[in-house]
Amino acid sequence: MKYDWKKQEKGIYLPKGQPELIFIEKFQYLTLEGSGNPNESLFSELAGTLFSLSYTLKMLPKRGITPDGYFDYAVYPLEGIWDLAKGSHSNETKLDKSKLVYKIMIRQPEFVNEQVIKTAAEILKKKKTAEHVEKVKFEEIEDGQAVQMMHTGSYDSETASFEKMKDFCLENGLKIRSKAHKEIYISNPERTAQEKLKTVLRYFVEK
Repeated sequence: MKYDWKKQEKGIYLPKGQPELIFIEKFQYLTLEGSGNPNESLFSELAGTLFSLSYTLKMLPKRGITPDGYFDYAVYPLEGIWDLAKGSHSNETKLDKSKLVYKIMIRQPEFVNEQVIKTAAEILKKKKTAEHVEKVKFEEIEDGQAVQMMHTGSYDSETASFEKMKDFCLENGLKIRSKAHKEIYISNPERTAQEKLKTVLRYFVEK
């Protein structure tokens, strides 16, 4: 039976539309870093590389390569940690997306390790031009204590949900640890209407 994060890990990936406190343990990810407006081509290229490598890892048994501990699974969604470039934190009324810096990532199952990734990367390089594969990092990341909620709507309308999360933190004696935040993209923006996009928003917090 295929492991499906939408079914087995609803608490992490399918929260309700109201803020909640959660602890996110350490998981392993493929990551890439970038900067600038996510509507420009670089972001799409980096995300495409992460998905291509993730699906190559998943399909290794189809090529006669079955890593130790392998099990069938649904590829995890794209996630991103977003911040502004140093010196750009200000009270601007409108966000300048050109100043954004980000680390995007896709979580990987426990059987994935450096050698398995190397094998998949070599396969991917033979199949297509993969200019960003060499930049992919394999990292363990722990979000720790966080406030999260599901935002439904366009990415540009996330401000209202972030305000709800800030109010929740104030009401519950929580301090936001960083100006950076995480987003998890549950919907495919190419197949989903803007008003129906589902994105998990997450602040990293402490008491």
